Amino acid sequence: MAPRTFWKGYLKLSLVTCPVTLMPATTEGEKVRFHTLNAKTGNRVVSQYVDSVTEQPVRDEDEVKGYERGENDYIMLEDEEIEAVALESTRTIDIDMFVPDHSIGWVWYDRPHFLLPGDEVGQEAFAVIRDAMAATGTVGISRVVMYRRERAVMLKPCDKGIVLWTLRYGDEVREAGDYSDKLGAEKPEARLMTLVRKLIDERSTQWDARMVDDPVQARLLDIIAAKQKGRKKPARPRAPKVETPDNVIDIMTALKKSIQAEGQRSRG
Repeated sequence: MAPRTFWKGYLKLSLVTCPVTLMPATTEGEKVRFHTLNAKTGNRVVSQYVDSVTEQPVRDEDEVKGYERGENDYIMLEDEEIEAVALESTRTIDIDMFVPDHSIGWVWYDRPHFLLPGDEVGQEAFAVIRDAMAATGTVGISRVVMYRRERAVMLKPCDKGIVLWTLRYGDEVREAGDYSDKLGAEKPEARLMTLVRKLIDERSTQWDARMVDDPVQARLLDIIAAKQKGRKKPARPRAPKVETPDNVIDIMTALKKSIQAEGQRSRG
């Protein structure tokens, strides 16, 4: 099934404007999803907010956002107050600046989306913005309201289109030094590096989407299909035997044995 457009607007660079459409580049629509049921009646269970003190249900119109400033002490904010500080949803991706395409680390990338021209008239303007970024090795940075929040986004040329990535907020990204500073600075011996590179060469192959298949999803579908047909559920797959590594590790010996095993596997 073709992905559905979930956002329509305009791409703008200075005085150059063209209509565009946006759709998520990933989906979880094929995932097996469950509802919580009452086992005795088979009816769905519904959730409801209750007051933590009175234990009485709270009506939707009585719900309000609260910022905790102390234990059981909150500052209440109305929806209008929260919405007032957000960027106005103008449905325009106005490219504010360009940065080198390699300067944004992968950890900042959040959700990918396909950005496409909205009609034939705007294809030329879209193409010139896309190709100019590709030629200069840059990506565009803008801000737009998506998923009910104002977000910084990155526009990156990709084949005939543009991939728009929402970027994580600054307070969501941790500094690499928070963990890497705890690691040692010593470098491995050159002979060890040679053996590991040989292992990498032995296992190098082309990327295939089947490498990231979800075996649990497949087994769940088998169970559901069996229940629909009144059959017994498929047998539980036998857990693989877990080998306990030796406490004392001789890296050189381990690498040599690994390379020998790789050779036997490739010949087999």
